[in-house]
Amino acid sequence: MSISLQKGQKVSLAKPGGGTLTRVKMGLGWDAVAKKGLFGKKGKAQSIDLDASCLLFDASGNLADTVWFRQLRSKDGSVLHTGDNLTGEGEGDDEVINVDLQSLPANITQLVFTVNSFTGQDFSQIENAFCRLVDEGTGQELARYDLSGSGQHNAQIMAKVSRDGQGWSMTAIGAIATGRTVQHLVPAVTPHL
Repeated sequence: MSISLQKGQKVSLAKPGGGTLTRVKMGLGWDAVAKKGLFGKKGKAQSIDLDASCLLFDASGNLADTVWFRQLRSKDGSVLHTGDNLTGEGEGDDEVINVDLQSLPANITQLVFTVNSFTGQDFSQIENAFCRLVDEGTGQELARYDLSGSGQHNAQIMAKVSRDGQGWSMTAIGAIATGRTVQHLVPAVTPHL
């Protein structure tokens, strides 16, 4: 059963009935708001390129690696971005980042997932936006976070997945930010570690 998270809420990612998660995927989905056509009729949807990224941090809060549309795989191979969706068209996840939790180096303690508008539009032009964490082994959605709050920002710090003793947890962050690529977002991510 999926848990719908609110900003700041944290959920354990322990498997129901015991056991540990081994592989998860973070999915990002969105739609572009249709522009008004002639005489106020619904017009054609604009093209908006949102990008999902993952920043990997060590226990000291140092950035160890990034996975995004220009670097689709982490240096150790444990995090894989499946590719860049330039429009958000279609159903379900528009961009996916797969994480092999067992293969993450022991010094990596936090994964922070971000989204930014590479084409520069702000979130007031985006609707039905969400991120979700899925157990790759079962296909079960573990947690979902709605990103649809419109605003003048063009990026958001979505969520973080952290080591909690022997297991993992997910925290919905939902902090607004500004930046067209993941490099611009690093200063905005640091306070949430």
